[in-house]
Amino acid sequence: MRWFHWINVLSVISLIFVGLIMLYKKELGITSLEAKIGLKELHVVIGYIFATNLLIRLFFAFTGPASARFSAFIPGKGFLQSLKSYLASLKAGKPQQFIGHNPLGKLAVTTLFTLLFILLFSGLIRAGTDIYYPPFGSTVSGYIAADGTDPSSLLPYKNEGVNKEKMASLKAFKSPIGKIHLYTAYFLMFLIVIHITAVVRAEVKEDDHLISSLFSGKKIVTEKPQDESAYYKS
Repeated sequence: MRWFHWINVLSVISLIFVGLIMLYKKELGITSLEAKIGLKELHVVIGYIFATNLLIRLFFAFTGPASARFSAFIPGKGFLQSLKSYLASLKAGKPQQFIGHNPLGKLAVTTLFTLLFILLFSGLIRAGTDIYYPPFGSTVSGYIAADGTDPSSLLPYKNEGVNKEKMASLKAFKSPIGKIHLYTAYFLMFLIVIHITAVVRAEVKEDDHLISSLFSGKKIVTEKPQDESAYYKS
């Protein structure tokens, strides 16, 4: 699933970059409403690429090969024991090797996927409530449109043609969603730094070959992998 990983990396980096510009637009001298909407639209379009890629990955987690399935990265039966064994091997200076993710890697990937899906759903909600983009935009604009107003005529961040009471209730609804989206993104950035550090450490100190496998598609192991039975059935 190398293609998923790299599309995800590029889309997440792009989303973070545009998101930071949106957060600090005043400091950057971006003040016009048109620019504000343009940045939001760019963020949403990149978000659609991110969402499509993530949902395809979810599909393969059910239908793909062993290396792509949930069992390859979600902690399951016997996880605590395997984690203790792996930590003991690190302490002893003889780290266990794995074809897939080691136990700490599974924890990291599961956490990252959870955050990505939170960002996916909260982002789609804000896309609909802020600029009336699919999949929720038509429902939102139909809800807040004043009597006799065509919902499709409503403009983002404009109060013309909206029911003020319904708009107030919409703002009360979307505000906490926005905070969830923002702070999840901050937490994701923090974990990305830790994740990259851990992967580089494993590559250098544990001879894990994870980074090289992301380019070549082949992971080299020099000892019997702990998860061999999960990938090679006798």
